[in-house]
Amino acid sequence: METEIPALLRARELIAPERFTFHSARMRMKHVTKEELAAMDADSDRCALELSDARVDVMGYACLVAIMSMGHGYHRASADRLGGVAAQNGASAPVVTSAGALVDGIRAIGARRVAVVTPYMMPLTQMVVDYIRHEGIEVGDFRALEIPDNLAVAAHDPMALPGIVSGMVTDDVDAIVLSACVQMPSLAAVALVEALTRKPVLTAAIATTWAMLRALNLPTRVPGGGTLLSGAY
Repeated sequence: METEIPALLRARELIAPERFTFHSARMRMKHVTKEELAAMDADSDRCALELSDARVDVMGYACLVAIMSMGHGYHRASADRLGGVAAQNGASAPVVTSAGALVDGIRAIGARRVAVVTPYMMPLTQMVVDYIRHEGIEVGDFRALEIPDNLAVAAHDPMALPGIVSGMVTDDVDAIVLSACVQMPSLAAVALVEALTRKPVLTAAIATTWAMLRALNLPTRVPGGGTLLSGAY
């Protein structure tokens, strides 16, 4: 969240007049386990309250798997609750979640079946796959990189992703989710994977940026942001 979304917003500033400031409030989490994710999510109200003090124009909940591990459809309840926290502080702002943004982004490009790469352990990856399927989107092949340490997820080389995708079945999908996690870097590989597979490629960070721009009623064209941020959606 704190690397690729600001990078995308900076890229947009090269072609559009709007300028952005980026503010963050952190929920603690060291190991990507269901227990730590639940504790992390419980901290989200505090973060929303802190950010609303800055009178931000939009808030984004970054951790996709924290949302998806809380049960099907939880991104809607989370966004409503956090929006309420901001409103009670006299600073109403739209709230988007990376989980909801990914689902909405897949739908926006008209994809019905996707291939998915995650950094999570297999049980959490299965939760993510089931969550996406519950939203009416088919998931074909998927890969769990099984990286338990959160800092190691952030240190994963994005240029390893094209090789990972080349070992997956992608000819039967409409799009590829290159990183179902805003923590795992992937932006540098998006254009290459789109060229190699000839499929639309999106990521949690790309989808969250797209959802934020839509919430701000701004055009969604961002150089280097792949199909979803081409400006067509």
